[in-house]
Amino acid sequence: MTDEPGPAERALYLDVVRAGGRLRPEDLAPADRATVAALVARGLLTPTATGYTAANPRALGDRLGTELRLRATRLLVHAERLPGTLQPLSQAYEALHRPSGSGEEGAGDAARLDGGGGGAGAGAGGAGVGAAAVRQCISELIAECQEEFLAARPGHHSAEALQTSLAQDLALLRRGCSMRTLHQPGALDDPATLRQVALRSGEGAEARVLAEPYERVLVFDRSVAVIPAVEDRNRATVVTDRTTVAYLVAQFERDWTRATPADRNLGAPHPTTVRIGRLLARGLTQRAVATRLGLSERTVAGHIARLRERYGAQTLFHLGWYLRGERHG
Repeated sequence: MTDEPGPAERALYLDVVRAGGRLRPEDLAPADRATVAALVARGLLTPTATGYTAANPRALGDRLGTELRLRATRLLVHAERLPGTLQPLSQAYEALHRPSGSGEEGAGDAARLDGGGGGAGAGAGGAGVGAAAVRQCISELIAECQEEFLAARPGHHSAEALQTSLAQDLALLRRGCSMRTLHQPGALDDPATLRQVALRSGEGAEARVLAEPYERVLVFDRSVAVIPAVEDRNRATVVTDRTTVAYLVAQFERDWTRATPADRNLGAPHPTTVRIGRLLARGLTQRAVATRLGLSERTVAGHIARLRERYGAQTLFHLGWYLRGERHG
């Protein structure tokens, strides 16, 4: 039986209510008997000595609401326990797919990700397949990360790409891992990209900007690193050699100390823009803001356009929502 009464049950219940809240057996059509039984089971009809009487649906709503909340709580508890339940399976999978070394701990541990089916050193397979294999590997490493994720990301990276990995990055941060990312200034010219960076920063991630060349690298728990393959930037190499990973971490730390916090790249808005933003956050329209400040609507529209670009807002409604959140945050 579903949680809510179906159309036939609703119709019959309403007929009973219109008839004064009572249903006599002699007024019941044979085809309606199953519907009556369902209404009795739900508690919407109560059997009496002379037939049935309608019960208040509010009691059913309260009962179903309690049951649904309990069901949701059980699902949340199950979701929290599931990673631990699957841990032995994950460890077996990781042992199978993790590159093996030469037999000496920390020596020569590296594997090529090319997705072409030709082995660790093969060059077979198209760039699209290789890129997919790299993304899958990185996704698994992020899911396994327990303490720290370091990322040096030179060049441009789209807001769409960051949006794709947002849920996994936020999950990493919420389970207590730290996350530090290096960007180049040009990568943060896009307001939507800045918005993505801000969403991660809101959960504790750190982002800095380095205005000089550096190499792309991802490091997980200072034990596994992913670097691009030299001959094909769509492919990558997974490194687990301790000495090599330590060297890559040292390079990252050196670059991190020379970088500046990403929020400094936003720049300070014009004072008039700030005033317009405050009025928009209070719910005033563009025309009302222009009247309040003694400006033309065209001038106000220009400032609003800059605010929308700054916050990555698609509409004036979204902009007001962002500004109100900043005002009360």
